Amino acid sequence: MMTRLQPPGWAEPKGYANGVLARGALLFVGGQIGWNAQQHFDSDDFVDQTRQTLQNIAAVLKAGGAGPEHMVRMTWYIVDRVEYNARLKEIGAAYREVMGKNFPAMSCVQVAALVESRAKIEIEVTAVVPDQGQAPGIGLPAPS
Repeated sequence: MMTRLQPPGWAEPKGYANGVLARGALLFVGGQIGWNAQQHFDSDDFVDQTRQTLQNIAAVLKAGGAGPEHMVRMTWYIVDRVEYNARLKEIGAAYREVMGKNFPAMSCVQVAALVESRAKIEIEVTAVVPDQGQAPGIGLPAPS
């Protein structure tokens, strides 16, 4: 379905891919934040909101017939890069708990604020769901 791209001689990225090559149906997940399915915040903690945001993404992926393994791109918008960097181990643990060891191309940007005032993080995702009959890899037709 996809191939991670690693230019020769580059250091291996930690927790993301430098690039992803994929073929199939595109699935776009709009910006998800750390509130529950009823649009209520259960916590103001950054890691708790990150976990909930990732769970929300997983639910949207599932509704589209995809899973974390189909993600090719994530864009993280955070309101506090100092807290993000200070809590990377906890964030990584929450990520692996929800998304497993699926590491798409990622960007992380600090923003002044998000639309929902209690939100500390928002994440957008692009996924590629392989066409039927495609073999793993870059979405080439399955061998006969």
